[in-house]
Amino acid sequence: MTEKKDLTEIGLEILNTARNELYLNLPYLDVALCSLTFQPGGETCFVATDGERLVYDGSYLADRFLRSRTLVNRLYLHVILHCMLRHLSKKRGRESALWDIACDIAVESILDSLDYPCLGTAGSEPKRRSLYGAFLRDMPVLTAEGIYRTLQRRRLSDYERARLQKEFFADDHGLWDPEQKNCQEQSQRQDEKWKDVSEKAQTGLETVLAGAAAGGEAVYEQIKVASREGVDYRAFLRRFALPREVMEVDGDSFDYIFYTYGLRLYGNLPLVEPPETKEEKRIEDFVIAVDTSMSTSGELVRQFLSCTYSILRSTESFSRKVNIRILQCDDRIRADRTIHDLDQLQAYMEHFELAGGSATNFCPVFEHVERLRAEGAFTRLCGLIYFTDGMGIYPKRRPPYDVAFVMMEKPTVEVEVPPWAIRLTLTEGELERAGKSKEAKERGQ
Repeated sequence: MTEKKDLTEIGLEILNTARNELYLNLPYLDVALCSLTFQPGGETCFVATDGERLVYDGSYLADRFLRSRTLVNRLYLHVILHCMLRHLSKKRGRESALWDIACDIAVESILDSLDYPCLGTAGSEPKRRSLYGAFLRDMPVLTAEGIYRTLQRRRLSDYERARLQKEFFADDHGLWDPEQKNCQEQSQRQDEKWKDVSEKAQTGLETVLAGAAAGGEAVYEQIKVASREGVDYRAFLRRFALPREVMEVDGDSFDYIFYTYGLRLYGNLPLVEPPETKEEKRIEDFVIAVDTSMSTSGELVRQFLSCTYSILRSTESFSRKVNIRILQCDDRIRADRTIHDLDQLQAYMEHFELAGGSATNFCPVFEHVERLRAEGAFTRLCGLIYFTDGMGIYPKRRPPYDVAFVMMEKPTVEVEVPPWAIRLTLTEGELERAGKSKEAKERGQ
């Protein structure tokens, strides 16, 4: 009992020492380093956090400290970075084990880039560098979200997963539990708290230490990506709506004062009646083009179409009767499907097959749409959304309707979208949230 008590006190002293040493070397993380309370306990045999506490096992910390104090410093900063990058709240809806691996790789990639003696070096650095390089071929910044998608596509074997877990393990993620309904409000408050902490650290890096602190750019880049405001894809789609009259009472333009005055003055004779029609912006004629070249993932295309369908089910901004053309194109038109109602769109989604696989040329889509317009296929074309990785041959002339090129994440190669087109960069998380928010609204949640 005495030994256990002593190890608990020693563990607390080790954490305080690590926090002080990290503060001296990374002062731009001062707020973050002091944002967790230390608590010994039996909830973990290692070190864990729930966003409020850092729960530790004294014997585990003592063992790591005896091996090297830099191991404890790395461990402490590892936990703090998880919180700053808001990995805890982003776990919701993802495969737990794979998300844990992706978060550990993302955080360790930052630690391996920080050139501070207090952090030491990783035990198998060459293997790590090789792995980081492989990930960087798919994404400009090593984020947990990007690594998670890459690992999903690789379909890792149990052995490969276990190897990555062992290589990058530092802390226990057992207290990351955003799924509990009774904790959702608390989880949201914690997420806002760490978002604020991250923004303070980002400001510090921008104004004082960016470029001066060795390796500080890695922290800055990931925090900047994590702090980026999410894109509301549902709101974005609404910009393609055009005004039209619908048979519905217009309560906004109805003057209730004259109505009630007439009832009061003449009994049951109102002076005005509510308008029987009102003007709304709705989408009817619309084109969705899909890049089916070799560089575009079929799974991402399905996810994009699925999310777009879930949004189009809304009758608030989109008519039940529509005229949507879904085109598949690589270097030529591979498929052209006409959708006249949302039930047809659902059936199309259920039997969707990707056609193509050659190089990318955007021009055939615009030439095809121009032919359709000349043939009278559209009454009032709202616009065209082109889902692509952005790399291809763009048309030189602006078409007489709005065009948006929608890309997943930032392309690994910088692309220049024509100035007349809208460029929207989405993440899978933003697509998922757009679709789920609509479904939740329909269920009345």
